Amino acid sequence: MAGSSAQGLSSGSRGRRRRGGRSRLSEINVTPLVDVMLVLLIVFMISAPLLTAGVPVELPKTEASALNDQNEPLTVSVAADGKLFVQDRPVLFAELAPRMMALSGEDQKRQVFVRADGKASYETVAQVMASLSRTGFTSIGLITDIGGPSSGVPADDQAP
Repeated sequence: MAGSSAQGLSSGSRGRRRRGGRSRLSEINVTPLVDVMLVLLIVFMISAPLLTAGVPVELPKTEASALNDQNEPLTVSVAADGKLFVQDRPVLFAELAPRMMALSGEDQKRQVFVRADGKASYETVAQVMASLSRTGFTSIGLITDIGGPSSGVPADDQAP
């Protein structure tokens, strides 16, 4: 009889475990999600600066402030050795004007940015800007880094 009462207790306790211990999980384990999101964040933080400039040039520093964002402008880069790039593709000086005309289409009022390495010759940069001006582009800007030498005028007193 002792055996039958032990069987009764064990079967009864198994029944209770099924009902009470095996409830459905209503929580989502977010740890793997957080791990994946942190890895993606790190990947984007590392790759974002690499996507901003196609041609590596060391820009000269000035105290001028940044311009407001506009439509995507055309960019001409002048490397330290004098090589020219339109957007991120190399171009010869003789092909600069036709390539810029082809890229701009009929919109010659489109903003053109000239990114010249600080070690590039002034003559090359002046020739590029003159070529753009002769082609009909009127809105030409030089891209520089901020934090360069001061002109002696406090930032508040400068004209916008």
